[in-house]
Amino acid sequence: MAHVTLPREILPTDGRFGCGPSKIRPEQLAALAGPGSVLMGTSHRQSPVKSLVGQVRMGLSDLLRLPDGYEIIAGNGGSTAFWDAAAFGLIDKRAQNLVFGEFGGKFAGAAAAPWLEAPDVRKAEPGSRTVAEAVEGVDVYAWPHNETSTGVAAPVERVRGDEGALTVIDATSAAGGINFRVTEADVYYFAPQKNLGSDGGLWFAAVSPAAIERIERIAASGRYIPEFLSLKNALDNSRLNQTLNTPAVSTLYLLDKQLEWINGNGGLGWASARTAESSSALYAWADSVSYATPFVADPADRSPVVVTIDFDDTVDAAAIAASLRANDIVDTEPYRKLGRNQLRIATFVSIEPEDVRQLIKCIEYTVERQG
Repeated sequence: MAHVTLPREILPTDGRFGCGPSKIRPEQLAALAGPGSVLMGTSHRQSPVKSLVGQVRMGLSDLLRLPDGYEIIAGNGGSTAFWDAAAFGLIDKRAQNLVFGEFGGKFAGAAAAPWLEAPDVRKAEPGSRTVAEAVEGVDVYAWPHNETSTGVAAPVERVRGDEGALTVIDATSAAGGINFRVTEADVYYFAPQKNLGSDGGLWFAAVSPAAIERIERIAASGRYIPEFLSLKNALDNSRLNQTLNTPAVSTLYLLDKQLEWINGNGGLGWASARTAESSSALYAWADSVSYATPFVADPADRSPVVVTIDFDDTVDAAAIAASLRANDIVDTEPYRKLGRNQLRIATFVSIEPEDVRQLIKCIEYTVERQG
């Protein structure tokens, strides 16, 4: 189809709706270019950058409402690095991995390391989810809080009946946008380029006393662990407000400003209400029109931060996304490996709910003129 020129009055103020990396607020970028610029190109072993790491750890502790004994640790790399680090230093013998999308499957792949027993992998079709169950011999239960590829969200709840095991939650697209109780997890890990409005290059994790004990015990066991993937190194360095290698300082600074913004507005409860407002508008719209439907069938499983909408055969979703892009409304394409006739729209906390409502008008206007 030819691109549709959208009327100015229905355009969103900001047309960034990508699921990763996310929209970064202009105020964060202005701060980085202003007072934050003095940190760029300086030593991460000296007090200015170490103070920034400390501020970020404190801000995350406040956001996630960490109880006594829990700590924020950080490491180089993103969630992909953390999956490998967990295989070396967090899984004792065997993991149970819930797979209901691309990223849960990636951790399951890392958990199949040759020094571990084969993981208990429980798969669900994309758009649905499966649940964890206590199994003898499993010492880590792992799943995504939010599956970025499909728009399925899963509760953060401990597996009852297996008190010695750790609950390990991939929160990359959930952290800072979905409310939960951190005491229901032992490890809640994430990269900061989604709701936390930052860039890549680092991972963070909230870890419980039981997780800390596991990390230290495996590190002392004689198991071979590469230095870069050592969670014990990450734990020790984080307590010094540093990382093993030079961190992405701009990522830290942008994250710090996002944490100030979220915590200053009311914290995780405020952020969760904001993402719910945006996502609910999209789900309600998809339910109201004849040519679209939410991809996730069960409303209880629908993500408040990543909305996937299927279209029927009368609508070419790829053409709609391309036309939107021609109007500077970007990154509404579906996850590339799903291969569905759908749009995938981020409703992260940085995205204005009013911009989501304007986006709906833009989609409707484009669909009406598709030929």
